[in-house]
Amino acid sequence: MGDMIFRLLVSVIIAGAACRQAPAVHPSISLVDDAGDTVRLAAPARRVVSLIPASTELLFAIGADSAVVGRTSYCDYPPEAKAVPDLGDGIKPNIEALVASRPDLVVLYNSGQNAAVAGRLREFGIAALRVNTDALSSVPRVARILGKLTGREKAADSLAAVFDTALASATQPRVGRRPRVLVLVWEQPPMTIGRGSFLSELVERAGGENLFADVTSSSGVVSIEAVAARDPDLIFTTVEWPSGFATRPEWQVVPAVRRHRFLHVSGSEFDWPSPRSPQAIRQLAARLKELRP
Repeated sequence: MGDMIFRLLVSVIIAGAACRQAPAVHPSISLVDDAGDTVRLAAPARRVVSLIPASTELLFAIGADSAVVGRTSYCDYPPEAKAVPDLGDGIKPNIEALVASRPDLVVLYNSGQNAAVAGRLREFGIAALRVNTDALSSVPRVARILGKLTGREKAADSLAAVFDTALASATQPRVGRRPRVLVLVWEQPPMTIGRGSFLSELVERAGGENLFADVTSSSGVVSIEAVAARDPDLIFTTVEWPSGFATRPEWQVVPAVRRHRFLHVSGSEFDWPSPRSPQAIRQLAARLKELRP
């Protein structure tokens, strides 16, 4: 009888150990990305290469930072992202370097040139996600996509809810005449942004009016004569060259240039849509009030 009980106890211990050692079973994950491709993962990604600054920031924001094993040179927020291996500028990425990082998932900007990159990665059995990150609406949407692929869905849903509330709160009411703002993103040749850029959204939500909101693309070259004809109240820049730019003789036909009506801001919150965008809107709104004629 004692021997039988002993064998029974041993059987129970062995069975319990087997249960403890059994690997956890995760349901597979599948979604369609912005390029129309189906992205499949057998389990939440544990090694992610992010080749968009916006997606890198979101991965850190939803608590998936420990999974990020590669980034671009431009991924500098949060500061902790700088500790992640730098794989270049993210344009025409080096496939060998990507594969060497042993990622489960590579996040790419949804562009035509990245179609071939995504195809090559799939040949190596690596999931490739292509997303659009050009609008403020992409912040909660892409956060939820990344949350699903990394097993951080609750954190992503929370971020999205907080972002939507903060965005609504930061948006200025449409009252009175709004200052017309030229968003000058390049000097030679002069380039501005249209309504396809999130910078246009920032200006509009902060209480300004994008001088070239009728341009449907995210950016475009404009002539100085066209700028002068539209006569902006302010010239909004995010780069450090208004002083030299303002002295160029060809720009003196623009009254705002002659009167030094510049609105300069800096910081990566003005470089891509992010959870910090409501903060950027508040900063821009305060500057617009300061500079109101």
